[in-house]
Order: sequence, then structure tokens, then C-alpha cells
Amino acid sequence: METAAGGEHWEAAAPPHPHPGDVLRDEFLAPLGLSQTRVARDIGVAPRRIGDIVRGERAVTADTALRLARYFSTAEDFWLRLQMDFELEQARRASHARIWREVKPRGLSRVG
Repeated sequence: METAAGGEHWEAAAPPHPHPGDVLRDEFLAPLGLSQTRVARDIGVAPRRIGDIVRGERAVTADTALRLARYFSTAEDFWLRLQMDFELEQARRASHARIWREVKPRGLSRVG
């Protein structure tokens, strides 16, 4: 565990958050025997969109999240939270230490 300025702790070696495409493939498509093309057709998007998500080459948008949530009966924010967790982890791994060095906390102030 590393300590950042201000005492914040984060796990540098924590297991990575999966890309939403990994979750889609491993926890939904494979167990249910669904193809990417079938899901794309059923939710009304181009097959390439689902293929790109499954390959980790595309982010899940709010539109896609709503469609997947309706189709798989998940919470509407489930897919966006997966995407957010994945992106935050990628950013943290890539530039967390640099950001903590470069950006100094301003603190809260009253406006008005």
C-alpha cells in the first residue's frame, strides 16, 4: 500500500478492475450461450459496438448501459460503474503519483 500526500492510501498491487467487456463476455454472454451479434441485434446496436466493448477497445456509453441493463435485467448504473471503476484504475496506475506531486490541495472556500 502506498500513501499519497494528505494521507490517502491506495493499493498499487490491487487486482485490476475488469473492463466492462470482460464482464459482459464472461458473466453474461458465455454463461447464457449468447453471441455478440445476437445481443447487438436484440438491443438495437451495431454488432461492432458489442465486439469492440468485449475486446476492451470501446467504452460503455450511457446509451449502451441502458440497453444492456434492460436486456440483462441489471441496474441501469451497473455497466457505467464498471466503466468508471476501470477508467479510474487505469488513470490511477498511469498518473496517480505524478498528479499527487503536481497538484496541491486548495481546500474548501466559501463563495459569495
